Amino acid sequence: MANRLAVKSVYILFIVIGISTTFTFAQDYEVPRTEWGVPDLQAVWKHTSIIPFERSRELGEKRFYTEAEAAEIERAEQQRFDEDNEPLDPNRPPPEIAESLPPIGNYDLFWREDAQFIPTINGEMRTSAIIDPPNGRMPEIMPGVMDKVRERRSNLPGRNDGPEGRGLPERCLVGFGPTAGPVMMPVIYNSNLQFVQSPGYVTIIAEMVHDARIIKMTEQRDPKAEAAASIHEKWMGDSIGHWEDDTLVVETKYFNDWHTLRGFPVDSLTVTETFRRETNNKLIYGFRVSDPSVFASDFYGEYPLSRLDENLYEYACHEGNYGMIGILAGARELDRQSEEESGQ
Repeated sequence: MANRLAVKSVYILFIVIGISTTFTFAQDYEVPRTEWGVPDLQAVWKHTSIIPFERSRELGEKRFYTEAEAAEIERAEQQRFDEDNEPLDPNRPPPEIAESLPPIGNYDLFWREDAQFIPTINGEMRTSAIIDPPNGRMPEIMPGVMDKVRERRSNLPGRNDGPEGRGLPERCLVGFGPTAGPVMMPVIYNSNLQFVQSPGYVTIIAEMVHDARIIKMTEQRDPKAEAAASIHEKWMGDSIGHWEDDTLVVETKYFNDWHTLRGFPVDSLTVTETFRRETNNKLIYGFRVSDPSVFASDFYGEYPLSRLDENLYEYACHEGNYGMIGILAGARELDRQSEEESGQ
């Protein structure tokens, strides 16, 4: 343990010392371009970070950590991983019935891809992804929104009445967690995104449940296409994009109303995203969320993505998955038993 921590401490020191140098190089970085002349974002990008979406309240308007604070947070995170990764005693007694699962949950570290370091954005080790409002937190919710949320939940099918009652990820309709959006956030594993470009389109493929967003490159939405999109809403919304210098700007709206943003409705949601290469191995993802019917104001944040020199493989969500069949079959058996007991 001591040797591993010593090695990681050296690595942390290396990162800390290199922050200013890396930032200097980023200013002179020449963005690679496609054969048709636009910035080339094509790669597989790893979207993992220990930066929380919202900032802890006690940090107030503290936008970034000092080098010493970041090193201490990373050291504690790595130590937690090492402790969770210690082999279990094969002769240990069975757990008490009331005992909760270990902190790693029901996935061990073999399956998880949690980050252990705080990456930099413009040289800053951020305390949260959200940076506007200055407190790093989502704005206040408009009056009546929670009543609308509760009403929607009360009208959903029962969880065991049929597949429609299960969550969207369980049905393999969208990814487990918002890897593909609205607002692309890292989750515990498979937080990888592949960018594919052509002269008229950019496609962002999320590894989790192989979600694919096809972004049409155009300054304005075609009125007929927009009318169709507003009727035939998409799980990941309808996206259009354009270039502002070396930054890809994407506007997305018309999300399927079964979807949510952190539990809130997305009927009137507009997400404006930006993608820019800070270095050859770092992509900065920005997002601005606007929905006056839900939030008292817009909010903005950023995540850093790192280049991954590996292929993205199909996430075969339903292959060999008997969970849905078993859940619903078990529910029907319980219904049958209940009917027998009631004499109906």
